[in-house]
Amino acid sequence: MPRGKRIVIEKKIKDPVITRLKSIQIGTMKTERTKVEESMGDSISSVVEEAKALYTQNKLEREKLRAMGLLTLEEAHEELKRGGIPISFRAFGGRVERRSVRSEKIGKKRLIPRQVIQDWVALANEYYSVKQAFNELKKFEKINLRAFIGRIEKNSIASIKIGTQRWVPKQAIEGLTHVAKNYYDVGDAVQVMGTRGVKIKRNAFERRLDRNRIPHEKIGGRRVIAKEVLDELISKEVALMSRPR
Repeated sequence: MPRGKRIVIEKKIKDPVITRLKSIQIGTMKTERTKVEESMGDSISSVVEEAKALYTQNKLEREKLRAMGLLTLEEAHEELKRGGIPISFRAFGGRVERRSVRSEKIGKKRLIPRQVIQDWVALANEYYSVKQAFNELKKFEKINLRAFIGRIEKNSIASIKIGTQRWVPKQAIEGLTHVAKNYYDVGDAVQVMGTRGVKIKRNAFERRLDRNRIPHEKIGGRRVIAKEVLDELISKEVALMSRPR
């Protein structure tokens, strides 16, 4: 009998975090975002048309603009800060100038629809920017920014582009940090086994994974093994080695 068949791993991992992580669908995110943008676009267009009509009649005052949800840059920046977005007024103004933040010209005034600010705050509650996502993940996983961006480009890490900015779901990063804390990738698993007295080559270990002799998960193209599963495997390997032949 081949040696690998002597060991049967009894530990079965049912991890709801992994289930949620695998359930993230980029296509679904894009569809939902399209619906939000269409609804928001229709609402903004209606307000802007009304504001322009009032402007031509000289009936548009600042308080009226605010009531309609059209904010000056200063007012829009204040709402962003209240919503927890840490951006300087200069940086915010730069985004408006580059048109990465939608604005409308009513007469000589450059105004920001309140819906744009509310949408930004809502996005920040559900998503990280790429830099924020990287900073969160690197606390638990050894990874550099270039490799992280590469995983996003390959869709190994779910993301969505909104306007000129790419966003990463917080749920995805929470799932990946959970994986980093509770699972080993193949290289780390082989290394841990070696430090605990079980010598095995990486290709031999991967063959066991191929044959499903070791329970594992596949996350973003990488195979990972729960620490509890590896502990059981190591203890059984050590016990097997200590038996008299």
